[in-house]
Amino acid sequence: MARRRQIYEGKAKILYEGPEPGTIIQYFKDDATAFNAEKKGTINGKGVINNRISEYVFTRLSHIGIPTHFIRRLNMREQLVRQVEIIPLEVVVRNVAAGSLTKRLGVEEGEVLPHTLIEYCLKDDALGDPKVSEEEIACFNWCSHEEMQDMSSMAIRINDFLCGMFAAIDIRLVDFKLEFGRIWDGDFSRTILADEISPDGCRLWDINTGEKLDKDRFRRDLGGESEAYQEVARRLGILQNEDNGPGEVLDMSAHRGRLRTPAKPTKK
Repeated sequence: MARRRQIYEGKAKILYEGPEPGTIIQYFKDDATAFNAEKKGTINGKGVINNRISEYVFTRLSHIGIPTHFIRRLNMREQLVRQVEIIPLEVVVRNVAAGSLTKRLGVEEGEVLPHTLIEYCLKDDALGDPKVSEEEIACFNWCSHEEMQDMSSMAIRINDFLCGMFAAIDIRLVDFKLEFGRIWDGDFSRTILADEISPDGCRLWDINTGEKLDKDRFRRDLGGESEAYQEVARRLGILQNEDNGPGEVLDMSAHRGRLRTPAKPTKK
């Protein structure tokens, strides 16, 4: 098999050249980072879970007319996506006060916001992904006015849909980030949803207990990160308790070890 050409490696994913022009293979890693990569670690099986959850969410969003880069899942850790020109902004959608919002404005964590809040952050690790205003975005031409309108309207639609989807399985969608990209057709471009939607980029709290089911468990050293990610997937119906427990399937080191163990000969 020919070696695939790596295009980019980020904190949570690796991008490879796709099998056809205009496509990319997106590989989900188990690496976990927080606080602009100041804290690093591993969440065993995270890449497998995020691949499945993102596939599920993007497929559901496409059914309500949200254009996305997702084409199909290839295997446990990879999916085929359209190659896009990423708009250098993160769109942050907030329903409940948490994270940087509480630190910046002194709002108590868990306070339900009067209405959905949309913020924009410049994608720049060296600067710490700073929050930017619409005026700054226009001034530095990070995207056009039409693209801003497309991103904000899609963000609201996505939020409305995901809030309902998660509420149906007793999960509160506290906040999440989105990334968008451009697909070009000659001189004209179209804005579509890109990257991923998973517990890595969402705050998900159990509605009844307030238990955190997302990467905050890693950020705050709460433990149980793998179990939390798997719980989200189970509630979505992605993981099923079959003959082999999901822990066995998702523990890649154990899975590889099991494959290396020769089977015992049967007695005649």
